[in-house]
Amino acid sequence: MADISAAPEPGPGAFDSAEGPGPVADAGRGPSTLLQTLRSLDSGPRGLTEAQAEERQARFGANTLPTHREASWPGALLRSLRDPFTAVLLCLGLVSAAVASWGTACVILLLVAVSCVLRASGEHRAGRSMAALRGLVATTATVLRRAGEDLPPDAREIPVEELVPGDVIRLGPGDLVPADVRLLRAQGLTVHQAVLTGESAPVAKDAADGPGVAAGGPFDRPELCFQGSSIASGSATAVVVATGARTRFAAAHGRGDARPEASAFDRSVHGISWILIRFMLLTPPLVLMANAALRDRGLETLPFAVAVAVGLTPEMLPVIVTMCLARGASLLARGHGVIVKRLPALHDLGAVDVLCLDKTGTLTQDRPVLHQALGPDGREDPEVLRWAAVNAWWTLQLADLPAPDALDDAVLDAADEDDVMAYDGVAALPFDPLRRLATAVVRTPGRLGTHTLAVKGAAEAVLERCVLEDDERGRLLALAARHADDGLRVLAVATAHCPARIRAYTAADERGLDFRGFVTFKDALAPTAAEALKVLADRGVAVRILTGDHPGTAVRACSDLGIAVPQDGVLTADAIDRLTDAELAAAATRTVVLARCSPEHKARFAAALRAGGHTVGYLGDGVNDLPALRAADVGIAPRGAVAVARESADVVLADKDLTAIDHSIAAGRYSGGNIATYLRITLSSNLGNVIAMLAAGLLLPFLPMLPAQVLAQNLCFDAAQLAFAHDRPHPSVLRRPTLLRPRDLLRFIIGFGVLNAVADLATFGVLELALHGPGGLDDRAVFHSGWFTENLLTQALVMVLLRTGRLAVGRGPGPIGWAAGALAAVGLLLPVSPLGSLLGLTPLPLLYYLLLAAVLALYTVGLVAVRRAPWLYSCAT
Repeated sequence: MADISAAPEPGPGAFDSAEGPGPVADAGRGPSTLLQTLRSLDSGPRGLTEAQAEERQARFGANTLPTHREASWPGALLRSLRDPFTAVLLCLGLVSAAVASWGTACVILLLVAVSCVLRASGEHRAGRSMAALRGLVATTATVLRRAGEDLPPDAREIPVEELVPGDVIRLGPGDLVPADVRLLRAQGLTVHQAVLTGESAPVAKDAADGPGVAAGGPFDRPELCFQGSSIASGSATAVVVATGARTRFAAAHGRGDARPEASAFDRSVHGISWILIRFMLLTPPLVLMANAALRDRGLETLPFAVAVAVGLTPEMLPVIVTMCLARGASLLARGHGVIVKRLPALHDLGAVDVLCLDKTGTLTQDRPVLHQALGPDGREDPEVLRWAAVNAWWTLQLADLPAPDALDDAVLDAADEDDVMAYDGVAALPFDPLRRLATAVVRTPGRLGTHTLAVKGAAEAVLERCVLEDDERGRLLALAARHADDGLRVLAVATAHCPARIRAYTAADERGLDFRGFVTFKDALAPTAAEALKVLADRGVAVRILTGDHPGTAVRACSDLGIAVPQDGVLTADAIDRLTDAELAAAATRTVVLARCSPEHKARFAAALRAGGHTVGYLGDGVNDLPALRAADVGIAPRGAVAVARESADVVLADKDLTAIDHSIAAGRYSGGNIATYLRITLSSNLGNVIAMLAAGLLLPFLPMLPAQVLAQNLCFDAAQLAFAHDRPHPSVLRRPTLLRPRDLLRFIIGFGVLNAVADLATFGVLELALHGPGGLDDRAVFHSGWFTENLLTQALVMVLLRTGRLAVGRGPGPIGWAAGALAAVGLLLPVSPLGSLLGLTPLPLLYYLLLAAVLALYTVGLVAVRRAPWLYSCAT
């Protein structure tokens, strides 16, 4: 530990730069000594005066991250207009208005407005929920301030926003480091840096000037601690070297603001939108040309052509999509505390087939448990555990440590309390990062006049102090290395006996030790992890572990949880650096564990998975996870994550728990399944109607359906399809990701569209048989009514038979069943009602209904038969 008590105060003017301090900003050019740091900050061990602090607060500003601006409700409303589905409908509405089809235009524009309001309201509600989470950060810090130059310092609590470079602060167990700091004094200090580096084990820190730049970069420099990390054990006094936007935490925050790539939902939406746009651009000219060439009808058929294009378009699509996603997000928030910040992210969750996550806090708890206590021969030896526990207990009691080390805690949990309490403590030499061991001196029962030193620490540090032959020491070091390669943490235990004495024990007494053995530790598994992983596997979701830990540690956790890791399933950061993007995309498909990785490696790995055709979810809670959260299709963060990670995530969980992710994926698949069902049903039905209308235009001397009738039919069908937002698909929809694939969807709607067109053409034949007589098909009102009724009945059948998952045998009708029944009733009753006459409909003869029943029966058989074809139905998921 460096002695700075006599360090001279730096002169004025040494801290002129407004760009930030040297020790952190210049980490890549080599560390500064403690004296150089204090001089550059124009500070000293006694801290700043109040006047200096006020002047620096004015110069450098508050110690806060860049402000996150929440989008306003009007802003969210305008953003929703950029949705491709909404844009397509808006264009159709404007075209309808241009050809004076005011009814169609009003309906379409109303649907656009409803969709935008629903989406903006859902995202604005999620924004308010996120605002309530932003208070989960450190609020105060203990700082040394002086009222005047010659007055002694006074320790006080101040808001972290008031910290300035040069402030001297005190840190203790459990404290969050409020800024980037350089240690002045430290005692037994270990720091959790997982939010910055991803490494789960606490890192030992010390105030001594380092010999040079750490190989791992500034985070491996023992004299520096960074904003966002937390104190695991020990205490320290430190000087603040960077605050606010100049900290490394804030720098990572800035990198997280980059615009993300298009997600799975965005890509699907754009693909489907272009399919619809092509159909809509093609349909009106075909209708016009067919009528002009064959029936000598010109522009008077333009309203009908626009009505046909509208009939092809799923007008309710933005509303259905928004309602499905908003309802799923609302149920997640109420039932599981999950906040979906961006509604399309819920669909992406349902489409996820690869989930990337860190090991610590998700698969394992942030604490170790004892694995084994081994003697020198590598066999179980309870004596080793007893001496390790004696060391842990009396070090904690006699060294006046504020809390036990995590490894000591694990030893004491596994040891027999009576064995430990049989000894009387005499003295203790606590752990420090230079010696890398701790010693407890005790009186051993039955050995009067003798003290026993119980020593525990790093294998290399303990073995070099033991009386051993070189060959034996090498064998024991190799044994410790094998356990470390297996993912275990290893501590060595040794003892020594010496005559009782009064004078103090020092590190010089830790010599001539008798080696007792090793104690090994593994990470405690998260209680719900194993079951949640099994459920995710059943859902078709592969898990990838991205960690800053040693690969052996991650593989050990995977083995304990039943995750199979093949021989080539482990990739390290240095291996990634040697791979091209194409090579990494190929390697990523078989990689299960990515170890010793930096934030950039995690992001590149997630991007490689996406390039390989996967839909990627990423669960992260630290600053080191920001690039990967942005690179994945859907970023997920727990509520306890650092604020910047929560802001960058698309979904925020109540806890860092895989069970919550499973609930979220299930909700996404239910919503995605309903959206896919709606698209399949409405597009295939609409395409069948368009094909039939084009055929009718070639066969009939009149329009097959009046524009008002087309609009009424669409309104009835659209109203019935609102039920999809409230349907609960068959559980089979959860077995695999639900992803809207435009090519597969196109194949599906063409197949079922042709089948639907065949049913429509068969209806023409039914009308020919039913309307025998000299008028034949010249009876326009009867033809319009017959086709109107058949269209609604076939659409009702399609809603029931083509919904997501298996046929709902033995289940109640549900929302879809009731809606389909209502649609069928409208088709049968509207032509005989007064409203039907206003639309130009007329009652139909009984023979028509009998023949139509036969057509519908054959249509049902065809639907069920084609529905079983896997090549056609694969687009459902």
